[in-house]
Amino acid sequence: MSSLLFKENPFQKALLNKRPLLLDGAMGSYIQQKRFETDDALWTTNINSSNPDEIIKIHQEYIASGADIITTNTFRTNPVALQSRGISDFSKYVKQAVQLAIQPIEDKQILIAGSNAPAEDCYQIERTISYNKLELNHKNHIDLLMDNDVDLILNETQSHFDEIQIICEHCDKNSIPYLINIYFNDSFKILSGEGMDFILSYLKDHSLLAVGFNCIQPYLFVKLIGSTKLPNTWGFYLNCGSGNPSDKFIECGINPEEYIEVVKKSLDYKPSFVGSCCGSNPAHTKKMREFLDEYICN
Repeated sequence: MSSLLFKENPFQKALLNKRPLLLDGAMGSYIQQKRFETDDALWTTNINSSNPDEIIKIHQEYIASGADIITTNTFRTNPVALQSRGISDFSKYVKQAVQLAIQPIEDKQILIAGSNAPAEDCYQIERTISYNKLELNHKNHIDLLMDNDVDLILNETQSHFDEIQIICEHCDKNSIPYLINIYFNDSFKILSGEGMDFILSYLKDHSLLAVGFNCIQPYLFVKLIGSTKLPNTWGFYLNCGSGNPSDKFIECGINPEEYIEVVKKSLDYKPSFVGSCCGSNPAHTKKMREFLDEYICN
């Protein structure tokens, strides 16, 4: 693994190189586009076991498209999700997913981001589990990802302040490299009610690698970057799906050419990483790589 990269923050280094790191695109909705069935509670976790070669192939596609960072298919290998299906042995599910991400890297300097999602549904406002269960969920899942040699923890679609606090405190205490990626609504508030200024101020006091914004619609993202003081290291991977973010089946609604226009607008604000989220595929990643390479040359 490439843990030596963390002697320096790779996202700060990206700023010095004047080119943001390129995060891969969607895993779950891309699997759906390939006509594999997903599970309401476990999303695409079972594909790691039923079709491991397909997961490896998707990682390979993103690497071939120019991604600097690939994301493990662990969006729903967390304890709360697995327990809802009567599964108590979490470790083998995380280990399998990470190994499927490690296998296609070969000698390339690719970072592996361990996906850690909200404990419950991403768009769920009311909490249904105890604080103790919430805390154990994140601590156990993050530790399992690190134990299996991911390079960093990609905390995705985070929209509740209690979860953000738990993640930050655990990662800081244990010197775990991590990102917090925030999901917010049209009022620029996360689902637990806190505003973006409050959240960004809170995150300034923690040792995360970068702050990100993910799974939000491009129009909302453009409003954000034009009206908010952004952190020094920040990035985004936006929703490219048609319909609502919470739809069970997600199709592509924003093609690569359209998405590049949003990426272009973002560069004035110096993001340290860019990527794409639900509804995207390796074609979006390839288009971003081509654009960024040309941008740097000019």
